[in-house]
Order: sequence, then structure tokens, then C-alpha cells
Amino acid sequence: MSQTFEFYDSRAREAAAEAERADLVMVRERALRAEKTWRGLAAQAKKVERDRVKAEEVRAERRAAEAAMLASSDS
Repeated sequence: MSQTFEFYDSRAREAAAEAERADLVMVRERALRAEKTWRGLAAQAKKVERDRVKAEEVRAERRAAEAAMLASSDS
């Protein structure tokens, strides 16, 4: 199951909040590492979605061009 940008972003915000509340340095550092990881995953999810939309646009253009070629060859 693929996760969404919103899911990863939410986890990153939770980790950032945990880091702010942390009294212990090691806990804060762990939360900051988690935030960095979640932010990276969020960025990747956003890129995948952009790439998916772009690929669909390209496929739609190709289908339209093929349909136009078929229509013109039938005439």
C-alpha cells in the first residue's frame, strides 16, 4: 500500500513536536532524525504523484493522437 504525502507530512510534524518537547538530548536527536526521514518520504511521495500525473497526461496525449490518426485514415 502506498502512503500519501499527507501521511508522511503528518508523521514529520509529530516527530518535530516530539523533538521540541524532549528533555533528553538523545530523545530529541532521535525525533529529529525521524522528522528528517519522514520529510524525505513526504518529498518522495509528492514526486511520485507528480510523475504519475505527468505520465497520465502523456498517455492521454498519445491516445488522442492515435485517435486522430485513425479518424483521418478512415476518411
